[in-house]
Amino acid sequence: MRNKYLSLLLCSNFLIILDQFTKYFVISHIPRHHSIWVVDHFFSITHIRNSGVAFGLFASHSSEYKALIFVLISTIAIFAILIIFHQTREQQRLVLFGLTLIFSGAIGNLIDRVLHGEVIDFIYFHFGDFHFPAFNVADSCISIGVGCMVLDLFKNTPPSNPETDLKGPA
Repeated sequence: MRNKYLSLLLCSNFLIILDQFTKYFVISHIPRHHSIWVVDHFFSITHIRNSGVAFGLFASHSSEYKALIFVLISTIAIFAILIIFHQTREQQRLVLFGLTLIFSGAIGNLIDRVLHGEVIDFIYFHFGDFHFPAFNVADSCISIGVGCMVLDLFKNTPPSNPETDLKGPA
């Protein structure tokens, strides 16, 4: 049992430090709303602040309590992730890895909300008129973690039996 908790501790600490280091680097070296092109007209490092949730949702809503509400929601989500992690069997490695990534991303963005009142985003892809919303390492962890959990759902789905499917549940 200790092994999965040690993995959570080591992996999440590495990812949280990586997330915070990259955000610190961007804050320190790139003025807000400025970009450094990495691949011309496709990928840039752009200093953007997101006061909303994923992909800028609710960013335009103004409330003096918005940051506090997002901190509270993030904290509840982090505890829920830890409860699910605790209840997950050690053999469900893909789920445990996904939960570790989601936990790390949630902590990384929570740190931003507490320190800055908003999240620092900087990874920005665009092609022609298409602009993918800017994101960060924590957002990537959350997205990949959710992908791992969805993949596990499909991986562990029992094969369909046409005879039982036609008869319905017993």
